[in-house]
Amino acid sequence: MKIIKHIPFFFIILVLPAVCFAQDNNISGQQLFQKIHLPELPDKLDFAGEKVPLEYFDVRESLQREILIMSYWHASMMYTMQLASRYLQVIEPILKENGIPDDFKYLCITESNLQNLVSPAKAAGFWQIMSATAKQYGIEISTEVDERYHLEKATVAACKYLKDAYKKFGNWTLVAASYNVGMGHIESQISCQKTSSYYDMALNEETARYVYRSLGYKIIFRDVSKYGFYLNDENMFPPLKYKEVKVKTSIANLAEFAQKHGTNYKMIKYFNPWLRSNKLTINSEAPKEYTIKIPEKGFRQNAY
Repeated sequence: MKIIKHIPFFFIILVLPAVCFAQDNNISGQQLFQKIHLPELPDKLDFAGEKVPLEYFDVRESLQREILIMSYWHASMMYTMQLASRYLQVIEPILKENGIPDDFKYLCITESNLQNLVSPAKAAGFWQIMSATAKQYGIEISTEVDERYHLEKATVAACKYLKDAYKKFGNWTLVAASYNVGMGHIESQISCQKTSSYYDMALNEETARYVYRSLGYKIIFRDVSKYGFYLNDENMFPPLKYKEVKVKTSIANLAEFAQKHGTNYKMIKYFNPWLRSNKLTINSEAPKEYTIKIPEKGFRQNAY
């Protein structure tokens, strides 16, 4: 009992059962514990066509940190990869149509892991847009509608912000940093630190890691098996299939609306997360048309 008393609790819970299993099954220590490898860095890398200075020791170490964390954060990364197969095909053409480099899709992943999250600062949706920014770029927010959760509209709004930032900075890497901390802050740091290079700036930890996280996703997603992730097409989430219904008059009850269209309330909410209530009120004095996605018949049962 004196010996056991001084053994750390985590050792008893995690290590002792494994050791016992190994003894019972004639497994050596070398076989029992997984070999941990340091993920490789690429020889060269760019963000949105702009060179990443991997020759700088601090840049290499910052990037190594993010790739290391991502490579061994197995469950989260694999789930993000599954979501990516569904949602990046929505995001990519919108970025292209708006003249935004494709690498900004990794910025969206960095923001939310392609999930409709709400941050402590109340930023929302895949693109983590603040309410003031949303209204500035034409996104509706009310008690019944929040278009920050409308992937297509939120992506267009994000593109507008990114284009405005590029007009100001003329540098996509700084544009990416500004998406995290705001254009005003980046402007002040350029003035204070006398540099317009993200890689030469001393920034708060979150912003200092922000672009490296996006680069980490880019590196891993380009060759997932190299970093230990093995998923085939059957493991990936299929794209959502739906028809669109134009709505010009109020909907008093979305559950009844769903039934009329051969689906249910849960699926209406899943396909249209921007609907934040159980109804949709349209002001007759300032009418607005909404488009609601209705799951394609049989999709829920036969998606795979």
